[in-house]
Amino acid sequence: MVDKVKFAFTEIDPSLGALSTLPYLPIVLTYQNQSVSTIGLLDTGSSVNVLPYEMGLRLGAVWERQRLSVPLGGNLARFEARALVVTANVERFPPVELAFA
Repeated sequence: MVDKVKFAFTEIDPSLGALSTLPYLPIVLTYQNQSVSTIGLLDTGSSVNVLPYEMGLRLGAVWERQRLSVPLGGNLARFEARALVVTANVERFPPVELAFA
């Protein structure tokens, strides 16, 4: 049997109403024994996980030391991206490794 958890949609900007309602989930990210509790946008159609630069710093990552460069497309194409693998915990599910740019 597969465990299931429902995550509510959260209204980000009350002035926009339903247009700003997005699915967020609580997540704990861990990198080299540093953990950060945050929320993440649940986007099942994304082709890349994007971790804000500042969040990487909070986890203790030194972006300039990350060797793997990741080409981004669309509106992120003009930005340099490096890959970072972190452990992610969501609710009661087993931890998984996620690769972020």
